[in-house]
Amino acid sequence: MGRTYFVEEAIGQYLSDLSTKFKPYVTGLLIGQCSSQRDYVIRAVRTPPKEEQKEGNTSPSKLESIDEEWVTAHASQVAQMLPGGLLVLGVFIIATPELSKESQNALRKLIFSVEKSLTKRRLWKPAEEEVSDRAALQVCSATKKIVCRTYDVQDPKSSAKPADWKYQSALSASWLSLDCTVNVNIHIPLLATSSNHDLEKNTKNGLNRWSKQIEDSVFLINGQVKDNDTELLEGQKKLRGNTQYSTQISDVKVLTQLSQGSSHRSTATVQVCSGSINLKGAVKCRAYVHNNKPKVKEAVQALKRDIINTLSDRCEILFEDLIINEGHHKKNFERVYHVLPQRLFVPFAGSSVMLSDYKFGDEAAGEIQERFVEMLDQSVQAEDIHIAEEVNTVDICPVNENVDDTQQKQLTKATLLLKLQQNMGVVIAAAVAVFASIFSFNYFSD
Repeated sequence: MGRTYFVEEAIGQYLSDLSTKFKPYVTGLLIGQCSSQRDYVIRAVRTPPKEEQKEGNTSPSKLESIDEEWVTAHASQVAQMLPGGLLVLGVFIIATPELSKESQNALRKLIFSVEKSLTKRRLWKPAEEEVSDRAALQVCSATKKIVCRTYDVQDPKSSAKPADWKYQSALSASWLSLDCTVNVNIHIPLLATSSNHDLEKNTKNGLNRWSKQIEDSVFLINGQVKDNDTELLEGQKKLRGNTQYSTQISDVKVLTQLSQGSSHRSTATVQVCSGSINLKGAVKCRAYVHNNKPKVKEAVQALKRDIINTLSDRCEILFEDLIINEGHHKKNFERVYHVLPQRLFVPFAGSSVMLSDYKFGDEAAGEIQERFVEMLDQSVQAEDIHIAEEVNTVDICPVNENVDDTQQKQLTKATLLLKLQQNMGVVIAAAVAVFASIFSFNYFSD
């Protein structure tokens, strides 16, 4: 039996409007949440037209001309704007009847291209029982007929399976949010043998190790540790005549384990380093789960992924900004400071869910508004932009490439001492006490 997608009713009108504006076809993304029981689609977003297409709202006459790279780049940008629990769970094409035969093949290519792009940037691995089906929605612009199929993105040879597409009113209002602040203190040594200027690669390696700590963390929901298979809303009552529950799940604490047991015991290692990267501060995290009998493990998993994504995403945004402004190979040998992008949240009409984005300190509200129109096809009022964090700073101090023997010995000793301290759990307490309100990126050498 195929999957069933419960779809926000307003999406039907949105797709209908697109069918009259763009000819002969238009592509886009489906955003929502999937679970073992049900799949929910709360938003559809058209692919932004290229510059040459903006005036006439026209596309090339053949689906073979679809720019996969453009579509996947859009999907990557949208994924950065989604809080935990929401993902790009499919692709749609609205096309004229003449292109209907080509549509399914085009959808298949797009689905696998998008998934490949999104998987590449993730620092977490999907669970074994996780749903790997993605939706391919085909809409005829003339008859408005809808055909929904799914593909298993874990299987490159996957064939199409039929799926149900059911509209439902007020679907976007039926969500619970989980919020937390996570204190971060990540020390990433730079090996003397590695490229000093390859900060992005070294940072990603360090974040990979840190993400495993988040995966192993303990999550307190309203002060309690709950069994994974317990219903998240167990013991809570719905308000009379309302779909909402009497309390919101928002008080979540994250406890990073100092020791993971004898089976995961680590040993100190000596590494010759030429410098280090420090990520310190507090990040605001949020995840959403549909209130149809959600399990604790589903909610915790969504929040874990948001914690990991929000840190890796803003580091990626920072490096992209540095490349644009300084070039690939520019090296500064004086200490410089940058402002890390702050996280912000924006509501969309008729929904209890808020979408996310990041801004640098010098960005005006108008630039954020333009980005939401381009990426999510949504108008945003300036007063609806909620900044979630204080101003964050980046401190970059370059590595001295000529490290003499005395300095090298000092670095080796410092690295060994740091490793011993980490094994003893000395560093963790400092992060919570000192960095409650600032998130910084430090890159320095002795």
